[in-house]
Amino acid sequence: MTNPILLAFDFDGEGGGKSVSDKAIARELKNESLAWVHLDLSHPDTKPWLHEKISYLDPFVVDALVAEETRPRIAEIGDGALIILRGVNLNENADPEDMVSIRLWIDAERIISVQRRQLKAILDIEARIKTGKGPKNSGDFINMLLARLSERMANVLIELDDATDDVEEKILENPDTAFREKIIDIRKEAIVLRRYMAPQKDAIAQLRLCEFSWLDGGHKRHLQENFDHLLRYVEDLDAIRERAQIVKDELANIIADRLNRNLYVLSVIAA
Repeated sequence: MTNPILLAFDFDGEGGGKSVSDKAIARELKNESLAWVHLDLSHPDTKPWLHEKISYLDPFVVDALVAEETRPRIAEIGDGALIILRGVNLNENADPEDMVSIRLWIDAERIISVQRRQLKAILDIEARIKTGKGPKNSGDFINMLLARLSERMANVLIELDDATDDVEEKILENPDTAFREKIIDIRKEAIVLRRYMAPQKDAIAQLRLCEFSWLDGGHKRHLQENFDHLLRYVEDLDAIRERAQIVKDELANIIADRLNRNLYVLSVIAA
């Protein structure tokens, strides 16, 4: 029988941690030392596990962790935060703009995260913990997660920008209506990515202003850096959308001019 718990760690405060058994993690989450459990939302036992094991948290938290549809946001509850983020989908045969949701409850003593699909940023953090280079506290964890998400977003945006350059160059060399579909795909991808990146940027901005005990000045400087990255990505996506529209208009104009010339030649011949 499969298990709803994908990862469970008890942190040592020095960048490392030990893997915790499924039975022990619920107890570790209540202790003063930081512990992390990562669950599979598609597993039928995940919702019952959350309702039973973390019933001491606000019921709103559990409901938000298992909600069907989510958008990036943050909700402050006492000294903890419900944080919902998105990362580009780099799973096999997936479209990057089909962004993967990660839902977290985070405070000074516990991190509870839930995913429906695999997110490579989580695997990065697991690998760093095993080598002793992981987060030392909750503030480190959220910044490390945001940094890993940001890195992969940057690569997708570079590819999208290159695709825009490529189609623009090809249209100037050889205008063809076949490029119209490619331009539409580029605009669609930029629109969908922006739909999640813009609220994620706002969520980071809000988190940066929170007065949690587990967020110190250093953490907030890193949050500012992550905010700046998302701001630039959103601006880049706006620029890609505008460029794609300009290229589309240019293609339409070139084809219309060509058609007009052909009609003129036919008119002369007919005359």
